[in-house]
Amino acid sequence: MTDYDLIVLGAGPAGVNAALAASAAGLRVALFDENRAAGGQVYRAPAFAGTTDDSAERQAGDALREALAKSRVSAFLGHQVWAVTADFQVDAVGPQGSLSCTSRALVVASGTTERVVPFEGWTTPGVIGLAAATILLKSQKVLPGKTTLVAGCGPLLAAVAAGTLKAGGELRGIVDVAGFGDWLRALPAMLARPDILRQGLAWAWAIRRSRTPLYARHTLVRVIPEGERLRAELAPCDRAGRALPGERKQVLVDCVAVGHGLTPATEITRLLHARHRYSRKAGGWVAITDDCGRTSRERLYVVGDAAGIAGAAAAAEHGTLAGLACARELGAAAGSLDPALGQAQRRHARAARFGHAMARLMALREGHVQGIAADTIICRCEDVTRGEIDAACDAGARDVNQLKAWTRCGMGPCQGRTCGDVAAELLATRLDVPREAVGIFSARTPLRPMTVGALTGAFVYADIPIPKAAPL
Repeated sequence: MTDYDLIVLGAGPAGVNAALAASAAGLRVALFDENRAAGGQVYRAPAFAGTTDDSAERQAGDALREALAKSRVSAFLGHQVWAVTADFQVDAVGPQGSLSCTSRALVVASGTTERVVPFEGWTTPGVIGLAAATILLKSQKVLPGKTTLVAGCGPLLAAVAAGTLKAGGELRGIVDVAGFGDWLRALPAMLARPDILRQGLAWAWAIRRSRTPLYARHTLVRVIPEGERLRAELAPCDRAGRALPGERKQVLVDCVAVGHGLTPATEITRLLHARHRYSRKAGGWVAITDDCGRTSRERLYVVGDAAGIAGAAAAAEHGTLAGLACARELGAAAGSLDPALGQAQRRHARAARFGHAMARLMALREGHVQGIAADTIICRCEDVTRGEIDAACDAGARDVNQLKAWTRCGMGPCQGRTCGDVAAELLATRLDVPREAVGIFSARTPLRPMTVGALTGAFVYADIPIPKAAPL
């Protein structure tokens, strides 16, 4: 077992910058990520060497990976962390087998999980998340489909749409739950980041030039297989995301890419019993932290979108801020870090202003969830429907962990990361109580599905130690 001053979990922009800042301040740092290359979702590395990409995101990702390679950080990429204990022991499985490390402090940069509000046909093959479409376009250089419909809410709609067009795909429409007024209200915050605003305008121009239909203030209500293709049904909706009566539009495509925002990944901070709060604007449940990402647990930090949705630019600055704060807390060049901390705080506040405006566009809308039909599957892993959730509530379930025990909702391989947000919203709506009152699923080890073979490695019967028989 190896000891470090700091272990960082997650190699996106927040995690890498936290590791680099702490390492530069003199700490021994280990960085873990299940992907084979650093960068996270936004700066995801291409799957194949020699792939050309002149985008700003690719350049930023390459710079991040180069800085990590030149640093003294011990990077354990391609390692899946499956357990974290209260004394900051991290257990992981990688290409060479099991690995355990301990540290004096821990930074959690676990990112987010994509939210998809269920609708009829959302589990149909060919319906994928916006995040999955992003991976196909950025990393695999593969089109989601020859013809694609992009639906949901938030800036990822434009990113996937523009990426699809750039890759030579045909875009049949963009379905946005938000209206033009919602985007106009976010404009002042966008002006704080002219670089990102320019990128957004470039996406908008590419979409406009393609003459792609834009269905503002519309929601996707149904996807039906039609031969080898999909027929998507769209409906107008109100500001709360509730489908309204009116003309239903039909769009025939090969692929539907849909996403309704992001939820912070809090499995580790919940497992370590840090205090949490619910914030719809921040994406859901988040750990309670100070400006530097310090939680209620001593020497436990959470940074980036795992601490509340604010975007990649804010995540990078938040990571630097937490890395410096952690280094000061552990006694590494304490006095000399104060100027750098102040600069990082100002940069983070500026970047977060833009990110929070985007997060508001992606916030879960109450009416959107209320419109889910009774026979629609909520938990894909266990095939639990909205009707079963309502029945459990009527039978006496008063929080999400009771709901889990009675229906198995959240017991599958994803452990509630996909269904938890929507299931809790349904339960709170049925009970007519605040969202906080129904709680959140308990976090448990293993943090990710693991095979027994991955933990034990190769062995034969003769390798099993058998104690000598006790004397009679």
